[in-house]
Amino acid sequence: MTDHVAVVTGANRGIGAAIALAFAREGYRVAATARDVTTLDGTVGAATGAAGSVEPIACDVRDEESVTALAAAAQALGQVHVVVANAGIAGPTAPLHQVSLAQWRETIATDLDGVFLTFRAFVPGMIERGSGSLIAISSMTGKRPLHGRTPYAAAKMGVIGLVRTLAVELGPHGIRVNAVCPGAVAGPRIDDVIARQAEARGISVDEARRAFTDPSPLNRLVEADEVAAACVYLASPAASAITGEDLNVSAGVVMH
Repeated sequence: MTDHVAVVTGANRGIGAAIALAFAREGYRVAATARDVTTLDGTVGAATGAAGSVEPIACDVRDEESVTALAAAAQALGQVHVVVANAGIAGPTAPLHQVSLAQWRETIATDLDGVFLTFRAFVPGMIERGSGSLIAISSMTGKRPLHGRTPYAAAKMGVIGLVRTLAVELGPHGIRVNAVCPGAVAGPRIDDVIARQAEARGISVDEARRAFTDPSPLNRLVEADEVAAACVYLASPAASAITGEDLNVSAGVVMH
């Protein structure tokens, strides 16, 4: 698949790095992005020996011109068959009346506007070719409440609405659009969220962590590689009849 290009935003760590590497192992040339291109060195190095490759590109998904430049750079690598809009931030953990407008806008700009700008930049090429797979990383928080996470939840629910509407709009052009909704993914980011949850609620870090693991029938967090595997599946011919879906990868915490 070395003539196939997959774009993965926010690919310098965590879920994004795992997704980029998964597509590289499938033989894709992966246009991997981060605001600071030097932070992609680890992802690029980890792809050594893969059937495909990881090509680092600087991009700020909040900025229209930056995303337009990304599209041009990615299309120079070959035909873009897959776009995974993963870049995002956790946003604040606080009651709504303590969330500043600047915090709200930053979270929406990154987690929702970034998906809109990324998809919009690549849709024309996919329409022209008559095929493509767009995948957005939403969250289980877009489907269920989480204490003190209003901006993040609003953005991730917005992503689900965007995906469903685009699936209807782009289906006649042979383009599939889906979301993946991870649960709490093991790693530094969820550790930070758990610490802030503990502080905001006046409970211990262990208690806050159990609030994420206890609702899981598997009694655990999700691994980044498991989210990546879902993305590879949704982009594959095996998922050719799947569009407009928001696939839960939450260790059973969310089942709808």
